[in-house]
Amino acid sequence: MKNILISGLPGAGKTTLLKRLCVIFKEFNPVGFVTSELTEEGNRVGFEVANLYGDSKLFAHVRLKSKVIVGKYKIDIKAFETFLDLTFSREKKTGLYVIDEIGKMECESKKFTKIITTLLDSGKPLIATITEKGTGFISDVKKREDVQIFEVTEQTRDIRLKDLTMAIRNLLLD
Repeated sequence: MKNILISGLPGAGKTTLLKRLCVIFKEFNPVGFVTSELTEEGNRVGFEVANLYGDSKLFAHVRLKSKVIVGKYKIDIKAFETFLDLTFSREKKTGLYVIDEIGKMECESKKFTKIITTLLDSGKPLIATITEKGTGFISDVKKREDVQIFEVTEQTRDIRLKDLTMAIRNLLLD
């Protein structure tokens, strides 16, 4: 099992864990991206994706113009796919892939699902956050025999960091 999925409800700390793991394993030159919430007056209004090189793109927003809609968010598939090209074309000698997150919005992009499948099948570990609920591609990824799922809650976040660090270290040193 060389792929690790971090699952949990929104707000459980999946992204925070992934960011910490990127710092812990920075010597392996991780390639991938993290997602951040955009808020206005305390309300979530969208999401931005940022790769580990410092590039970022607005990915979903309540006020975007788009035919692709998940929940209240309109998704800029073209911008997301341009961002994916930028992120995965610059890859040098990475030992680790990180993706935040395999979720309903991201899976609206065919390019994204192809990239995830390629990364899961690559010889290198993929560490990804994944939505707790999901059908189709999301549930297919969770059913793969080469993935280990770590459930995270606000209460278990810190202990999960230790568990994940040990599991990833074992994968990388295998």
